[in-house]
Amino acid sequence: MKYTFHSQEPIYVQLAEIIKRKIVRGELEPGVKLPSVRDMAINAGVNPNTVQRTYRELEGTKIVESKRGQGTFVTENEKILHEIREEMKTKEVSRFVRSMREMGYSEMEMKAGLEAYLAKKWGADYD
Repeated sequence: MKYTFHSQEPIYVQLAEIIKRKIVRGELEPGVKLPSVRDMAINAGVNPNTVQRTYRELEGTKIVESKRGQGTFVTENEKILHEIREEMKTKEVSRFVRSMREMGYSEMEMKAGLEAYLAKKWGADYD
């Protein structure tokens, strides 16, 4: 699957974010082997060096583990996976709040708007 990348940040950072989102969503389960660098490069439409750097970055944050001669695997450490999930949630909430504040909304207006959106989108039983 080819991805669409934007020019505001390096491709390896964007690719790492895509992989983290797949892990958080459960598309890539703990312990699952990631595609080889070559296969990921072909699928993503990027240079293999970019994928290598992506995997190195993810390994540095312990989200994935490289096993010599076997490949790169999603960590099975539930604590790390939980931390990543919470970090990503905080990042998205922060982005939302910052944007809403820039438009002049108060915390109460943001909360009411979010509650109304969730009730309409998911029904009254969203919580």
